[in-house]
Amino acid sequence: MLRSRMLSRSARLFATLSMAVATMLVVPTPAAQAATFTGTLAQAIARIPTAGESNAGYDRDLFPHWVDANGDCQNTRAEVLISERETDTPLTYTSASKCTVKGGRWYSYYDGVSWTAASDVDIDHMVPLAEAWGSGARSWTTARRQAYANDLGDRRTLVGVTDNVNQSKSDKDPAQWLPSQSRCRYVAEWVAVKIRWGLSADSGEKNVLSDYAESCSNSVTVTIY
Repeated sequence: MLRSRMLSRSARLFATLSMAVATMLVVPTPAAQAATFTGTLAQAIARIPTAGESNAGYDRDLFPHWVDANGDCQNTRAEVLISERETDTPLTYTSASKCTVKGGRWYSYYDGVSWTAASDVDIDHMVPLAEAWGSGARSWTTARRQAYANDLGDRRTLVGVTDNVNQSKSDKDPAQWLPSQSRCRYVAEWVAVKIRWGLSADSGEKNVLSDYAESCSNSVTVTIY
């Protein structure tokens, strides 16, 4: 009788442990939530740290681009051209493999001009690589700099614009250069990229951004990388 009760107790204990293990196996671990920021343009600007910038040691090659991240033969430039095309115009390619985009139609919001030849469109890093270097990227790993230079996770990081307008912008921040059109949009997108990548702003840049925040009604929502 004693042996029977001991076996019964052991069976119940085994069953309890089995249920606990099963529960542990079937209940998923909650996925980590990506950090996001949402606020007015003024609140977004306030979030950006103010710090001096230094471009000492900068080299464009420290930001590997354009890469083919998904192995489909279309590099980041081609991916942006494809995603930003005006959809009522078909794309053309330089070869049957469709690796390089040749034509379509793209609208450059910096100057309000549309283009049908891909060669007339530059893919601008909203916050230029040299600016990113001076405001924090110099301390990043090469892998993170590559991720920044090819960021397809937020449409604001890379934008197709008229080539000579992009060249006039070069590495300038908003204290030195602003587009002729859609300046509130430009400032809001600049701010979003700085927040997404944890970059700082120098005092002159911050002052200009804050001036625009007084007259622009834009809000900013951004996922932090």
